[in-house]
This record gives sequence, structure tokens and C-alpha cells, in this order.
Amino acid sequence: MTATNVQQALRNVATKERAVTNAWFFKTGPGQYGEGDIFIGVTVPEGRKIATQFKELPLKEIETLLHSAIHEERLAALHILVGQYEKGDTVARKKIYTFYIKHKARVNNWDLVDTSAATIVGGYLYENGEWEQVLKKLAVSKSLWDRRIAIVALHYFIKKDDHVPTLTIATMLLGDKEDLMHKAVGWMLREVGKRDKNTLLGFLKMHARTMPRTALRYAIEHFSPDERKFYMAK
Repeated sequence: MTATNVQQALRNVATKERAVTNAWFFKTGPGQYGEGDIFIGVTVPEGRKIATQFKELPLKEIETLLHSAIHEERLAALHILVGQYEKGDTVARKKIYTFYIKHKARVNNWDLVDTSAATIVGGYLYENGEWEQVLKKLAVSKSLWDRRIAIVALHYFIKKDDHVPTLTIATMLLGDKEDLMHKAVGWMLREVGKRDKNTLLGFLKMHARTMPRTALRYAIEHFSPDERKFYMAK
């Protein structure tokens, strides 16, 4: 079971039409956030199925996939890594988390972050009580993808009804210039609100007037029409 086996399996289901669609969808043009990323045209369900078939792939082979120029190979690597983290014991989880942080530069598009950050980074930091130092450092990184990891990782905390870390990191990221970050921050705030609306209302009382409008729209998506109108008018 090697990275080459995974690569061949992905190519067996790839199509040129899907490759073109994915390249457009993930903004691979000059100056766009995914500039230079290469797609071979594998759908997400097909990629997940292949990742399941290779769920016991050794970490060294996962590393090979993660360092591929091919987007779907990196995504498959992360699907496999997430599965191994979820089934691993304490020692295995620490090893996978350390591996992920070491190679986080290869987690370099929003779907790659969103597939993996909550389970691996969020899960590890929640269990080990180390979130503040790690996520604050990621939140001030020059890398868009580091910053997205910082906020998306907190989805794990939100599911555990621990909302303070999300409010802390979201506040740090309100001045971010990237629309992808505005969406991610708003998404996590919305998730907080779904579990504890009063906590979200308290955050909005402090920040609604100044936070990016995209972040605000995402955060209040599940509010009533009148409530949305109220906050968007601020």
C-alpha cells in the first residue's frame, strides 16, 4: 500500500471536465488564492471513497501525497489522516497532530483546511489544553491558510460547547483583509450561535458595527429576517 497506489486510483476516476470545473471553482488563476494549484478532476465523494480504501496508508506515504502538486492527492492524504486520527490512541493522535503542524504549508486551500483542521488541530488542542498559544500564533500568521486553520480548528471546541476560544480568535481576525477569512469567521460565529444564541448576541453587541459585512452576514444567517435587517443596518 503506497502513495503510488492512491495516485493511480485517483487517476482512474478523474475526468478532464471535472478538472476544468474544479480549477475554476478553487480560483487557480493568476493572483487568485489558489494560483497554480493543479486539479486532475476527481469529485469529493470519489476521493473520500478512495481514501477509505487506503485508510491504513503509512504516514510516510501520506507525506508523499501531501507534498504532491495535485490538489486531489493532498485532499486524499488529509482524508486518510483524519480517519487515522479519529481511530488512533493518545500516542497516535499526538504523532498525527505533530505531523500535521509540521506539514501545514501543504494544507493550502480552503477545502483542505476545512476537511482536517477541526478534527486534528481542534481535537488535539481541546484534549491537551494548549489552544491559546498555538491558535493565537496561527491567527497572526502571514499565511491565509494558517489563519483559516486557527479559526476552523475551533469548530471542535464549539461542538463541545466551549465558546471562549472561538470568540477570542474571531476577535483577532476581524481585521483580516481576506474574504475567505471573513467567511470562515462568520461561519464559526454562526455555529456558536446555533448552540448558544446569547453568546453570539453578546459578541455582536460589541463588534457588529465594525466587523466585515461578509462575516456578519454569515454569523446571522439563521436569525429571523427582522433580526438580520437590524444587524445589517448597523
